[in-house]
Order: sequence, then C-alpha cells, then structure tokens
Amino acid sequence: MSNWTVLFSRTAKKQYEKLKKSGSKKPTVNDAIDFLAIDLQNNGPYLTSWPNYSPLGKNQFHCHLRKGRPTYVACWRIINKQEKQIEVYYVGTHEKAPY
Repeated sequence: MSNWTVLFSRTAKKQYEKLKKSGSKKPTVNDAIDFLAIDLQNNGPYLTSWPNYSPLGKNQFHCHLRKGRPTYVACWRIINKQEKQIEVYYVGTHEKAPY
C-alpha cells in the first residue's frame, strides 16, 4: 500500500497559519490538522474514524477537528486518483466552511 500525497491549497495554508496564532488549548487545532494530514497520507481520503466524517460531493470530504464553540472542520478533495493526490482546501470554523 503506497502513501498518498497531501497538498494544501493557498487558502488552506493561510488559514493554517492564522489558526497557529490563535488560542493556546492543548492539543491545538493545528495539531489536529497535522494529525489529519498524516492520516490522509497513510490511509487515503476515506477517514471514517474521524468525528463527523462525511462525503460532500464527488471526491470531496470533511470532518470535525475540534468540537465546541467554535467547531473547527477540515475539507479535502481527491485531485488525482491515479497519482494518489489529495488537496486540503479548507481548515477553519464550521460557520465559514464552504459547504
């Protein structure tokens, strides 16, 4: 079983950096994003063990990173199935999620 390549869109990178500067709870939202990226790399885009994992449409998925107020989510999509490439295109609050 070969690993998937996980890429972050320009928007998701900016959101990740912004989240890095906010809050001090341990584990942080950024820790959850890092774990998600590792899980995506090792297991592919179908992460049914993550909280509130669900498909959003054709080759698009989401899950919750941290519950509470606000709830943080991540959204990703398969950009090339043959080359096993996944793009994380959103990380942030549930209220601003693109779905």
